[in-house]
Amino acid sequence: MKLKCFCSPFFVLLFCFMISCAAEEDSAMTETAKTPEIVLKYDYSQVELETMTLINNYRVSIGLNALERINHISYKSEEHDQYMIANNVVNHNDFESRSSNLIKVLGAKNVSENIAYNYNSAKGAFDAWMKSKGHKENIEGDFTHFGISIRENPANGKKYYTNIFVKI
Repeated sequence: MKLKCFCSPFFVLLFCFMISCAAEEDSAMTETAKTPEIVLKYDYSQVELETMTLINNYRVSIGLNALERINHISYKSEEHDQYMIANNVVNHNDFESRSSNLIKVLGAKNVSENIAYNYNSAKGAFDAWMKSKGHKENIEGDFTHFGISIRENPANGKKYYTNIFVKI
């Protein structure tokens, strides 16, 4: 009888231990699933590369560092272009989510964004940004990296530009 009393609490304790370990494993797996992954591949169009070159040439001409491109930033920019096209809007909606992702995934310390709409060339969008105080401040800002996406709305042929700047 004494043996049964000893074994029963032992098995209850063992069962509780197994459940708590399983819960920790599930929690760890859920946490891993929540961690966003970095997008490593992005295919740049000629106009995207040209826009980035215009920005970097300007920055260097005024004594600032050239920005390094990061494909993940361009991917996040593309997501926003697709959102604007799908919703037929031009805005910074959900910028906080894009910014949070770049902070979490890349360790960004500062994030800013320029958007443009309906420019047919890299130079056209760049010139418009340079005429806008806020957009120009972003181009001249204390940043180290950037990404860009330029997508055309198939319904009307108009281009959407999203350019994100980060400091890492």
